[in-house]
Amino acid sequence: MQQRPLIGVIACERQVEGEPAQAVKHRYLEGVERLANSVPVIIPTNQAEANAAEIVGRLDALLLTGSGSNIEPVRYGSSAPAQAPTDHGRDLFGHALIRAAIDAGKPVFGICRGLQEINVALGGTLRDLRAADLAQKHHAPAEADLGDTFGYGHKVDVVAGSMLQRFSGSEALEVNSVHYQAIDRLGEGLAVNATGPEGVIEAISATGTTAPVFAVQWHPEWRPEGRAHDLAFWNYLGEAARADYLPAAQLEKNA
Repeated sequence: MQQRPLIGVIACERQVEGEPAQAVKHRYLEGVERLANSVPVIIPTNQAEANAAEIVGRLDALLLTGSGSNIEPVRYGSSAPAQAPTDHGRDLFGHALIRAAIDAGKPVFGICRGLQEINVALGGTLRDLRAADLAQKHHAPAEADLGDTFGYGHKVDVVAGSMLQRFSGSEALEVNSVHYQAIDRLGEGLAVNATGPEGVIEAISATGTTAPVFAVQWHPEWRPEGRAHDLAFWNYLGEAARADYLPAAQLEKNA
């Protein structure tokens, strides 16, 4: 019997009964277990960066989950204050995990905050949406109810020939995107896979890695059976963890 691949799922810092804790939403675990047909391994981020390479060595792929926290602006060279809570431990350890996974040739997939983490880890920068003119209904204005993720749906245009277009089979998608930060300058070796109506980058992939590095700004873990492209995200994550990759895309250089 073939063993199912192990996919590391990044935890987030939380408070439980007044005590610090590491938590993962059940929807992420269900996506890995049921839709990607893999075994989820929860990775606490309150540990030393030196542990990253050893942990990655035990995994077949890495999933960077979303959370309600911003990446600390200092991580990408900004002195502006964060517009939402931050997670210092995840910023440090998540960065180390991304670099270790890329160096080891392991697939890396990101969701929402995960997209932002990949971009920053590869030298990119972010912008805060609530302090800018992009603070529209589907980009989490200050009064947004983050529990109502599907209240912020909108369409994205998919780049022809991109990884997203090839595994989703579509050039226009309806997504649910709720986030406080967005990509400003794209990280080294990353390509845009999709953009929203105001030009916000909604999906990215790496162009020169051994294994896929791919991330979306939306939440494919919410009601994935209702959207074929969200199911395709989980299916491809499982395939990538089994080393069944799409061939390298022939992408034009992004402006």
